[in-house]
Amino acid sequence: MTKIIALDCDGVLLDYNLAYAKAWGRFSGAHPAERDPKAYWHIDRWDVERLAGERLAQFRVLFDEDFWTSVPPIAGAVEACLRLHDHGFELVCVSAIDEHFVGARLKNLRDHGFPIERVFGTGNQPGQQSPKAQVIDKIKPLAFVDDYLPYMRGIRSETHTALILRGPNGSPNIGPGLSAVSSTHADLAAFSEWWLAQA
Repeated sequence: MTKIIALDCDGVLLDYNLAYAKAWGRFSGAHPAERDPKAYWHIDRWDVERLAGERLAQFRVLFDEDFWTSVPPIAGAVEACLRLHDHGFELVCVSAIDEHFVGARLKNLRDHGFPIERVFGTGNQPGQQSPKAQVIDKIKPLAFVDDYLPYMRGIRSETHTALILRGPNGSPNIGPGLSAVSSTHADLAAFSEWWLAQA
């Protein structure tokens, strides 16, 4: 029986916040200053303009295939995955990315040396249940690691839910929903160490 661990991507494996700053630099001509290094959301971390209308549409064009193949890894994440993989766990990525960018996401992960061969793109549809719940129910991993508490909604109790508590300022990872999470960790490296100690 395959021992699967499902991992979110942005905020767990890859650093979307750094990639966002790079995209902003391409858009504006200058890398943004860091406003709050402990901010959860990229828009709060960087000193950037709140865009709307045509300028926002122009900025969003930059979030293309090239962008999704060039997001940098979070410190320690590759090594954490290699440790889990070496202990016999199959790692899969379950990301709220649009389906047509799944190939770019997989290439990005493989280029950084992550031992991941499957990426599931769920999109980000609002609702009472996590857009990832259906995929998690289908692949039945032993554990699901994410950094966004609302994405734990609807995950069956058979799967261990591990929440990464990064960026405390403005974090959505608060409130009564925390009590339903199986465990919390500072980052994937901390989860990996904890998980292997339980094995």
